[in-house]
Amino acid sequence: MTNRDFEPREIFERAVDHTRRLSPATFDQWFGGVQFDDLTDGVLSLRAQNEFVLDWIKTNFLPTLTDKIRELTGWSVQVAWTIDPVLERPISNRPQVAPVRPRPIQIRPSAPPATPPVAPVEVTGPTGVPNGPRSTRRGLPDDLNPKHTFASFVVGPSNQLAHAAAVAAAGGGGRRYNPLFICGGTGLGKTHLMHAIAHRMNEERPTARILYVSAERFTNEFITAIQHHRMDEFRTKYRQQAELLLVDDIQFLAGREQTQEEFFHTFNALHQVDRQIVVTSDKLPKELERMEERLVSRFTWGLVADIQVPELETRVAIVRNKAAIEGFFLPDDVAVYLAQVVRSNVRELEGTLIRLAAKSSLTGRVVDLAFAKAEISASMPVRLDRVSVEDIQRAVCHHFHLKSVDLTSKDRHKSVAFARHVAMYLCKQRLKCSFPEIGRAFGNRDHTTVMSAVRKIQEQRNHDPEVRAHLEALERRLTADE
Repeated sequence: MTNRDFEPREIFERAVDHTRRLSPATFDQWFGGVQFDDLTDGVLSLRAQNEFVLDWIKTNFLPTLTDKIRELTGWSVQVAWTIDPVLERPISNRPQVAPVRPRPIQIRPSAPPATPPVAPVEVTGPTGVPNGPRSTRRGLPDDLNPKHTFASFVVGPSNQLAHAAAVAAAGGGGRRYNPLFICGGTGLGKTHLMHAIAHRMNEERPTARILYVSAERFTNEFITAIQHHRMDEFRTKYRQQAELLLVDDIQFLAGREQTQEEFFHTFNALHQVDRQIVVTSDKLPKELERMEERLVSRFTWGLVADIQVPELETRVAIVRNKAAIEGFFLPDDVAVYLAQVVRSNVRELEGTLIRLAAKSSLTGRVVDLAFAKAEISASMPVRLDRVSVEDIQRAVCHHFHLKSVDLTSKDRHKSVAFARHVAMYLCKQRLKCSFPEIGRAFGNRDHTTVMSAVRKIQEQRNHDPEVRAHLEALERRLTADE
């Protein structure tokens, strides 16, 4: 997203002018304690004189400000704050720009730069081990997707923590956690964030040595190094030369004791000199099976950021963003329909959009709601009229002899609370709804309440035969209704 109509400061100033109209006097009073630093790839860097100013701005003006930036750019906006008692250019003291009717910024597919900066990335020899520190080639590793940047990542409640931590890990401001452990299901954006970190660091520090590998590749390189007696080169590459180590799908080290031993020492060597380590997994550290306890412990030294299934609003934003990147016009009702049908996997959601665009291009048909429904009905392996949240709530109420309002009420009686937790668990397991979505369906409860309920029922299912019997009976009923 390099083609813009405005420079970063002009984008920000137009957003400030828009926000100031809400309450000029109050705005000037509070924004006198804020300074603009940068706006790059959707990351807005601001300075605040103190925590009090920061909190007040975040609560009262920041949503309007970031919404306007998003309108102008199409970016998902993340704010990186710094506390600085001495500001050079307070926002309220800047010259006022004349109001101009803003033009939408042209969003085009990201592409590799025409002449990418030289970065010391290893060239692999015939044994699979780097030829040495002098070997370089232009740009980042080939297996990094040029479209996977922070600017193209849609931020929502389900991934906000992971996104903010990833920006910090790349040097974009905020507290940096080392290691950063990102976990979540397939297709939710873990690898996207890994690639974005690499791209951002390469932009900021073109000479930094960035290593991005899957756990499988790390294992294969380790085995090859042993076979060809090149362990010194392998260890130099990972323990001494790496300034940023990104390891995808760490769960694949499970059961590989010798590789785990090597990665343990690699981790220690980098961590001791404060080189950033980022790891992804489809499970939380404590849930990793056949993984050495000392390694699991180290994964929790920094921050464990869990990416959940995105809620409906975020899914709509994702599909709209993907359509904009691909230069494909998508009606609003089709975007909402796709987000409602494809719930659990961002990759599947984007893939469904690409299939619709391809079919439209080949047949010459306009993509409208009728076209989308017909194509998805023909291609999806499951029925679209599957069980809904309301169906699960009705089944649970019938099973436990409760009224439908009981599940959404504030009633905390033991029997009602248990039934409510069971219904939440079934919504998560069967529909792959996000925690915030489930919370809204059960009386606008907080997503942390839903998370606790799901974990509790999962534990009881594993150890309590009575709970298991209730769940099996409900699942049989719901399956029969599909």
